[in-house]
Amino acid sequence: MKKYFLLALLLYLGVQEGFANDNYWQQHVDYTMRIDFDHTKHQFVGEQSLVYTNNSPHTLTQVYYHLYFNAFQPGSAMDVRSRTIADPDRRIRDRIAELTEEEIGYHKINSLKQDGKSVTYEVQGTLLIVELAKPIAPGKSAKFDMKFESQVPVQIRRSGRNNAEGVDYTMTQWYPKMAEYDGDGWHTDPYVGREFHGVFGSFDVTINIADEFVVGGTGEFDKIQENGKTLWQSKVDNVHDFAWAADPDFVHKMKRVDDDLMLYFYYLNDTAIADNWTDLEDQAVKMFEIMNEDFGRYPYESFSVIQGGDGGMEYPLCTMISGTGSFGGLVSVTVHEAIHNWYYGVLATHELKYPWMDEGFTTYAQNIVLDSLRERGNYNPHTRSYSSYIRYVNGNDEEPLTTHADHYHNNAGYGVASYSKGCVFLNQLRYIVGDDVFQTGMKTYFDTWKFKHPTPKDFKRVMELQSGIELDWYFESWIGTSKQIDYRIVQMVPDGNQTKVIFERVGELPMPLDIRVESSKGRKDYHIPLQKMLGHKALEGSAAMKPWVWTYPYYEMIVDSPIEAIESISIDPKLMMADVNRSDNTYPRHIDDTLIDGN
Repeated sequence: MKKYFLLALLLYLGVQEGFANDNYWQQHVDYTMRIDFDHTKHQFVGEQSLVYTNNSPHTLTQVYYHLYFNAFQPGSAMDVRSRTIADPDRRIRDRIAELTEEEIGYHKINSLKQDGKSVTYEVQGTLLIVELAKPIAPGKSAKFDMKFESQVPVQIRRSGRNNAEGVDYTMTQWYPKMAEYDGDGWHTDPYVGREFHGVFGSFDVTINIADEFVVGGTGEFDKIQENGKTLWQSKVDNVHDFAWAADPDFVHKMKRVDDDLMLYFYYLNDTAIADNWTDLEDQAVKMFEIMNEDFGRYPYESFSVIQGGDGGMEYPLCTMISGTGSFGGLVSVTVHEAIHNWYYGVLATHELKYPWMDEGFTTYAQNIVLDSLRERGNYNPHTRSYSSYIRYVNGNDEEPLTTHADHYHNNAGYGVASYSKGCVFLNQLRYIVGDDVFQTGMKTYFDTWKFKHPTPKDFKRVMELQSGIELDWYFESWIGTSKQIDYRIVQMVPDGNQTKVIFERVGELPMPLDIRVESSKGRKDYHIPLQKMLGHKALEGSAAMKPWVWTYPYYEMIVDSPIEAIESISIDPKLMMADVNRSDNTYPRHIDDTLIDGN
C-alpha cells in the first residue's frame, strides 16, 4: 500500500505541476450581430461587430474566418469529397453538384475593418484570409466590423432551407465565424463534412425576419420592438457557436427541469408527431437530471430541442434533429445530441483532431442514460459499441484514433472509430481504474476543463490523479495505434490440491485481467494488474495477483483447487474488454494441455 500511496502522491504533484507549466491560454470573442432576412429570396444581409482578444503569447498578423455556406456550391471541397469517397453520405452524394445559382449557399464579404481601418482579405473556399491593418499584440484586443450578405442553401447537410420535413430554415454555420488559434496555431480546416471548432465568448444576435416566423436556437430568444417592427434577440455567454431555426408553423413549448434550467421544444404543428413530442418532454427532463448527477452540472439556463429535419446535430444550448419517426428514435437522438452539450459545448475539444473525445464520450453517456430511461439496469450497456468495434477491426480496415476526422478512408471507418471505439475507450478505462474512481474522474474532468479545449493529455492527467495508476500505456496504444486486445486460456496443469492456469496475451495491446474461477468450493475472483500500471483498482472480494510484465507472452496463476473440482474459469467475466476473440476466454473448452503454445 505504501508503494501505491507514493505513486498517487507523485502523480498528484506531477499533474499539478503539469497544469502550472502548461501556461494554458485561450482566445476570446465577443460577437454583436444583426441580420435582416428576406425569406422570399432566402437571403440576408448582416452586420457583425467582433471584439477579438488575443490571450496568446504571440503577436498575430493575420486572422481567419470560416465561411461555411460556401461549401454548398458545385465544385467545393465538400462536393468533390462526397462524390469521390467510397461510401458517400447518402444525404449528400452528388446533390451539391446539382444545385442551381438560386439554390447554392454563399457568404459574400462586402467590407471588413479592423479598429476602423480597412483590411486586405481573400476568400479561398470556406476560408476568409485576413491581413491585419495592425498586428494584435499579446493581451490586446481588436474590433472587426464586417458587412456581409448570404444566401441560405437548399438543405443538403445540417444547415439550409426547405428540408425534407418541411422546416423552412435551419440556420447553422450561418455567419462568418472567427477560426480558433491555440498552441498548435490556427485551425483553418476547410468544411468538407465533419465537425467544427470555435472560440469561446459571448454572442448578441438580433434577427429581423417576417412577423409570421417563430424563432428558437442558442439561448432564450426575446421579442424586441424597433420602429414598429418585431425582432428576435438572444444574448449568451461562454459559448463557441450560435445556431437558430425559424418556421411559421413551429409549436413552442417549455418544460422546467429545476429552478435553474428550462427546456424549450420547437416542432412543426403536425398531428402525426405531436404526441411523440409531448411525451419527449418528460424523457428530456430525466436525461438532464441523470447527466447533472453523474457527469457534471449543465451550466446554462436553457436548452432547446428543435426540429431541424436532418438527422441530429449539436450546437451550444440547442440541437437540430429530425422530428418524425418512432418515439424511441426521437428520444435516442435527443439524448445523444443534448449530451453533446457536455462533450462539445462545455468541454470544447477540437472535434476534427479528437472526434472520439466528443462522439465517443457522448455515446458512452447516451448508452447509460437510455439504459436508465428504459429501466434495464445493465452493468455494461455498451455492448452494441463493442460489437461494432470488433466487427470493424476484424475487417482489417482500422485506422488509429489519431486520424483527422476528415481524413479517414471512408465514412464507415470514421463512424466506428469516433463513436464506437471512443465509447469502448471510456468503458475499458472504467474497468482499469474501477467504477467509483472513474465516475469521480469524469465529473472532475468536467469541472476542471469546462469552457476550455481539453486534449487527451488533459483527460489522462485527471484520471491518473484520481486513480493513482499510470495510464500512458493505455492511452498511447488505444488512441495512437490499431493494436488489439486478445487473451486466451492456454493450459490447465494439475498440481496436487492446486491447479496451475496458464494465460497467453495473443494481441499486442496489454490489459489487466479480471479472472473468475467457479469450483466445488464456490466462486473466487482474481485480478492480474499490469506491471506498467504501478498499481491497480480497488478490489472488492478479488485477490490481487503479482503484476504481469507486458513483454511476457505467458502468465501462470495458481488456483487453490484441484483441477477436477474446477467447474469453469473465465477471463473478463463482465465482458468489459474488447477482446477480439472471446472463444478462448473460458474453460471448459477443448484444450490440448500437453502443449503450451496450443499448436
